[in-house]
Amino acid sequence: MLPTLLIVEDERATREGLRSALEEEFDVYTAAGKTEAMAILKTEPIKVLLTDLRLGGDSGMELLDAALALPEPPVAIMMTAYGSVDTAVEAMRRGAWHFVTKPLNLDEVEMQLKRALRSRLLETENKELTQQVRKTHKLERLIGKSAAIGKVSELIQQVAATRATVLIEGESGTGKEVVATTLHHLSGRPTAKLVTVHCAALSAQLLESELFGHEKGAFTGAAQRRIGRFEQADGGTLFLDEIGEIDANTQVKLLRVLSERSLERVGSNSPIKVDVRVIAATNKNLREMVDRGTFREDLYFRLNVVKVEMPPLRARREDIVLLANSFLQEFAKENDRPVKPLTDAAMDLLLAYDWPGNVRELRTAIEHGVVMSNDPVIDIHHLPQFLLFRRAAGGDSPPLPKITLDASAEFNLHELETNTIRSALSSAGGNRTHAADLLGVSRRTLQRKLKELGL
Repeated sequence: MLPTLLIVEDERATREGLRSALEEEFDVYTAAGKTEAMAILKTEPIKVLLTDLRLGGDSGMELLDAALALPEPPVAIMMTAYGSVDTAVEAMRRGAWHFVTKPLNLDEVEMQLKRALRSRLLETENKELTQQVRKTHKLERLIGKSAAIGKVSELIQQVAATRATVLIEGESGTGKEVVATTLHHLSGRPTAKLVTVHCAALSAQLLESELFGHEKGAFTGAAQRRIGRFEQADGGTLFLDEIGEIDANTQVKLLRVLSERSLERVGSNSPIKVDVRVIAATNKNLREMVDRGTFREDLYFRLNVVKVEMPPLRARREDIVLLANSFLQEFAKENDRPVKPLTDAAMDLLLAYDWPGNVRELRTAIEHGVVMSNDPVIDIHHLPQFLLFRRAAGGDSPPLPKITLDASAEFNLHELETNTIRSALSSAGGNRTHAADLLGVSRRTLQRKLKELGL
């Protein structure tokens, strides 16, 4: 894939001449002024910016400042017919990589562009390697000692370094994205990109353009060529989250890319080779979708080379203690607070809950406790109130624990539940439906609790 170059020049003949001279070595975009240039820079992964100092009514220096302030700025080279030592020094002081004067020597321009690109690629590789090393020391990893999570860990280690496509299935919040990230970090491409696409968040047309890119004029509003996520992930990993949400037309195009390892941008018939490892995830059962005719069977087989099934948290309760303590440390550090332990009563409550939102829900509950506690410990009353009403179904729940708020106040969970419900009813003006909403439970659950507690 060719490196991307944006040429900004208000003189059309010069702009098109540069495009013609450089398009064999670069994927060239062009703009006549600052506004058009910034629109491209904000939507396309431009690697190198070649801009005139004077752009009609715009200032090339202002464009330089705006471009270098972007989250992923291009390496910039200035060109002008009004070159001087002072101008060159000012441009480079502001962050330009180099400065060339008109009339342009095309050989020199191409040489400087390639040098600038090599310099930026080296900086980027060093930066990404540093970020990857840091990420491996964060808590964004699989945590647990259960047999279920041990099976997942073994499977990840087995397939991470291969090129095999991986399908991750599991309920929402079980950690599918963590698995995808771990697979990428343990692959043989530690400095390559991991590009993520949340398929459920985009319409069919936007998703197609997002994945495969489009050519200028491919559809209404396509004012510039767009590089798709597959091309952006070239040499690395593409993570397709919520793969079960893609429409039938996109399924066909995705199957072709997986089969042929090449794609066509929307509005183009020219194939582009890509070297991408695909990891897909879904909270749906794709096999059942295939049986219902809503997901292509051939695409399912292409995606399901290796399947990782993420267990729900209720199936690995022995990991709750490890996860909770890990999140305690994470959020204490994030909020600049001391690490406080959970009381036995609070931990019993966590172990008794069914966690329909899985690890994500547990993480949120611990963050709530860290933020709400001004005591030396995190107790039941520091945790979200819904935990008191949505305990595990069946007879395996531990007995309601007693809690101690301070040295002079001791009472049981019955009293805490009673006070909480009375407070919710008071806030809701006696409206039981509203009170149930405030407590995060159904009206039927609230009615049952009122009867149990004699209210």
